[in-house]
Amino acid sequence: MAEPMDEMNYTPDIYTLIDEEGKEQAFELLDVMEIEDQRYFALLPYFEDPEEAVEDDGDLVVLKAEMVDGEEMMATIDDDEEYERIGNMFLERISEMFEDEFDDDPDDK
Repeated sequence: MAEPMDEMNYTPDIYTLIDEEGKEQAFELLDVMEIEDQRYFALLPYFEDPEEAVEDDGDLVVLKAEMVDGEEMMATIDDDEEYERIGNMFLERISEMFEDEFDDDPDDK
């Protein structure tokens, strides 16, 4: 069966971020939300090697936008309550996206 065109042409949005120790890590951007004039990002670690991806724990990374020298940067969320609240909102949205994708499966009809 042929894949839908959007799946065949899918190119993930990859960002290389630098952590506090100066280590670079690639992430795939999954979703962006704006809540109360604050922008948040949901990302997953990205690996070109499929074996590395399987070995990764797959934890969702949630960051917020912060202006640094007039440039928007992704920054950690220091407030645990804010991190938990936004993280749960992203998990719910992502879960709904996957549910909708599987509900639209033409083989189920």
